[in-house]
Amino acid sequence: FDWSSIDTSYLPSSYKTNSWQEKELLQLADHFVQQYTHLCPDRKPLFVHPVNECGVQKFVSTTLRPTLLPYPDMYYWSGCASFVADYLIMEPLKCPITPPSSLYSPTTILKYQRGNCFDFTVLLCSLLIGAGYDAYCVHGYATVEMCCFDQTQDVCPLLRKPPEVPEEIDPNKYRIRYPLEPQSKFELQQKAKEEESEAAQDKEREEEVDADKPKWDRLHGLRVHAWVLVLSGKRKVPETFFINPFTGNHHSTTDECFLGIESIWNHKNYWVNMQDCRKGCKDLSFDLSDSICWEIMFTESNGPSELLTESPQKDTDFLVSDPSNAPEKGETDLTFEMPLSWVARIKISSREYENPFSLGKKVILYYKSKLEKWAAYANADGLVERLTVYADSDYTEELEVKEWFKHREDLLYMREVNKQTRLITDHFMPGHPLLLKAHSYTSLEPETGHTVEFYHTARVDGLCKRFENATEMTEYFIGRDDFLHMRHIELGEREKKMETAGSKPGANPRPIVKIKECFHRNPEKPADEDIEERIFMVLDDIMELTYHLEVHDTIASKVVFCRIIGREKREDEIFLSRENAVKYEPWSSEKQKNMLYLYHLLWKLRAEQKLLKQQVRDSEAEV
Repeated sequence: FDWSSIDTSYLPSSYKTNSWQEKELLQLADHFVQQYTHLCPDRKPLFVHPVNECGVQKFVSTTLRPTLLPYPDMYYWSGCASFVADYLIMEPLKCPITPPSSLYSPTTILKYQRGNCFDFTVLLCSLLIGAGYDAYCVHGYATVEMCCFDQTQDVCPLLRKPPEVPEEIDPNKYRIRYPLEPQSKFELQQKAKEEESEAAQDKEREEEVDADKPKWDRLHGLRVHAWVLVLSGKRKVPETFFINPFTGNHHSTTDECFLGIESIWNHKNYWVNMQDCRKGCKDLSFDLSDSICWEIMFTESNGPSELLTESPQKDTDFLVSDPSNAPEKGETDLTFEMPLSWVARIKISSREYENPFSLGKKVILYYKSKLEKWAAYANADGLVERLTVYADSDYTEELEVKEWFKHREDLLYMREVNKQTRLITDHFMPGHPLLLKAHSYTSLEPETGHTVEFYHTARVDGLCKRFENATEMTEYFIGRDDFLHMRHIELGEREKKMETAGSKPGANPRPIVKIKECFHRNPEKPADEDIEERIFMVLDDIMELTYHLEVHDTIASKVVFCRIIGREKREDEIFLSRENAVKYEPWSSEKQKNMLYLYHLLWKLRAEQKLLKQQVRDSEAEV
């Protein structure tokens, strides 16, 4: 992009000229730089008053324009950082070891949607200060990966696992130690071999990672970079942190990617770092009121910071900000009111906010993964983000693909595709007509293996998960009044017959072979009356009940109803005798031992079996 060809004729007069306050400010800044160069000859030149897009020198603090945009996400640092990272296209510095000679206004940077690290930082800092954060622009040094926006050695943030919480160690050293279980020596040897093979594989992986790592940078420690510093205090920020404007990610002040700081500034003042950065930024103090660590350019009238007032004969004792106000004995008031920003008001339309990608989409390469981003409504299917995980660093062999969606009618918000197993998992937000939460499948054809999860609190039956394939169906329930938690159905093969034209899809259903239901313990019932498991062998006409156990019991009570061989089955008739009713109830009460109780129980089971068969057909239709 040729910046020399941009049109500056439409810009306001504040871009093309300096007011008398700005001219006075530049004189004071020049005097400060002269003393700084004289007292610290080994330090690099400060980034104080570069030229803007009209070729006019402007002080860096006046280039900041604090602005609060009318969007909810822009009230938080994460929303501002992600917008700037997505909206702008990164351009490297012309010389990697020196700051740029120009610093354009945030309005121009927003118009052309591109800039270097200083442009990114000034725009982000303007938004953060407008949102109420104690934010500062930082001129310093960083690693080559951070300066060149190279994330191919970093794990994608979407793939990072949360830190494991260490288990608490029992402090009681006097607890009883039970003898260990005997172990097979052969099994121990096999386990040791497996551990050795795993260690060898881990070593090979580490060697691969080491081979992928870039070689030593010959400009390490010299590469100039700009980023944002957010101090704790305002907006309830608990801890001071950095923001990399290229990525929008936050970093600790002890991060080894940041190698040193020359100076920082906000819309009110400018500070020079006087601390040793040979160990990076991890030992730096960010107490800006400490004049030993930070040399302030203009003394703040409402702050505790004052320039040192000892004899100027000593080197690096202090820097005078105004030549007309030379320090005398005692303290000297060198306050200066910063002029207002020369930058026009920062405006971002709703269309620009919703579509931040100037090239249609944004692609970020991470370590063995690729992240693609689109604006909402850019794709017909609502796709806004796609993460592809690869097996190699050349991004050729795909392992897994994750896609995120927005504003879909079916409320689908994420899809996971395993390229090796071909398993697809769709995730839905609450509100789906079928109350779907997740759907896993390899094919959308029926009876090919579907696992469906539901928002069980919104369903009347409490169904939370269902698995179905060609031969079986399993359903899991939560929070039911009848304490049912699992139902397993075995299905047979369909009868092979000709399907007539216009016949319904469910005209030839699969025969139900077996229905098994499991129940949790109902504390309001005695154990010998509380069913734990019941099985309906539909084709064989067998019903089996297994009851719960009391605490002192060892064998569960059972009741089995089976069909008498040679007797035809009739729906409106129940034949009960001691031949087709088998019971083993060692702990049961007396009322379960008479035939009349078993007769009524059998009638009840027949009615429930009929109802269950209809529920199974409804479940098949829902799948």
